[in-house]
Amino acid sequence: MVFSAYILGVSQMGKEKEVLEKCLKVKDVVEGTVVFGEYDIIVKIVTNDMKDLSRRVEEIRHIDGLLRTTTLVSMP
Repeated sequence: MVFSAYILGVSQMGKEKEVLEKCLKVKDVVEGTVVFGEYDIIVKIVTNDMKDLSRRVEEIRHIDGLLRTTTLVSMP
């Protein structure tokens, strides 16, 4: 079964691209972009294991410069 999640993130001002670059280096992150609005970045994770998905989300949440996240897990 494939699990995917979108992480919406708020970064420190001026660190959006730096935070996105770090997110894109996390295993199973398949895409990401800087956006304008309430959030600064969006990244997508796709994996075959819910535990791995949880680990990737935690890894991203600990990235320096990332202030707050909202995680949306899609239905398989």
